[in-house]
Amino acid sequence: MIVHVDPAGEAPLPSPCVSICVLNNDDICVACYRTGDEISRWGRMSNIEKREVYTLMHERAKELNPFL
Repeated sequence: MIVHVDPAGEAPLPSPCVSICVLNNDDICVACYRTGDEISRWGRMSNIEKREVYTLMHERAKELNPFL
């Protein structure tokens, strides 16, 4: 397995995908809370961008899922 290291010297953050790719009417995945655009760009994002998306995912999850 080849692990690409980003310019900051760290391995890429893992994808939050849980293989249930269903987008709601707001273009948010009901499983991982990423937008369709974030899902499609994930492999090209830096770890900084991925951390920003993880923050957004957490905020969306709290907003969309009252049980979290």
